[in-house]
Amino acid sequence: MKVNIIFHSIYGHVYRLAEAVAEGAKEVAGAEVGLYQVEETLPQEVLEKMNATGAKKQFAKVPVATMDVLAESHAVIFGVPTRFGMMSAQMRAFLDQTGQIWMEGGLIGRVGSVFTSTGSQHGGQETTIRSFHTTLLHHGMIIVGVPYSEKRQMAMDEITGGSPYGASTIAGPDGSRMPSENELAIARFQGRHVAEITKKLFG
Repeated sequence: MKVNIIFHSIYGHVYRLAEAVAEGAKEVAGAEVGLYQVEETLPQEVLEKMNATGAKKQFAKVPVATMDVLAESHAVIFGVPTRFGMMSAQMRAFLDQTGQIWMEGGLIGRVGSVFTSTGSQHGGQETTIRSFHTTLLHHGMIIVGVPYSEKRQMAMDEITGGSPYGASTIAGPDGSRMPSENELAIARFQGRHVAEITKKLFG
């Protein structure tokens, strides 16, 4: 069974979560886990002004997702940064290419899940994931989140992302805060949980 993680990242926060999600998914026997990024649509000069070129070099070798990668997946776990409470335009552009797959019903009954990153505690983590779910539902996917059996999402002794909708991290207004161990653990749980459910359906 193929569990593919498709992410968009600018400063590396979503990429780091994606790595943790992949680690969790690989713990499930029989899971063939792939890690892909969506094509960057911002011009190089804009990325330079955003001071993002250095961060993007971290995952420059991660292959770019294609429609074939999406179509072959038994489960897709999407990672995306928040843009005003919604997914980034780069991810939207990728999803807007899936019309043929939708016409053919290629993702009906497949598993879909989402994780995200925001600049603040109340920067739209839940709205980003839930609005993303709309696209997955139009494709007929089975949505999987993070159940409360993952107790770390209820932590009160530190600032942390993570909700029943999916793993998340808080980058801070200047992007200097990288995912905490608690947030990475939730991401690993999400990857493992999605893979376990996928195995029950397709294993």
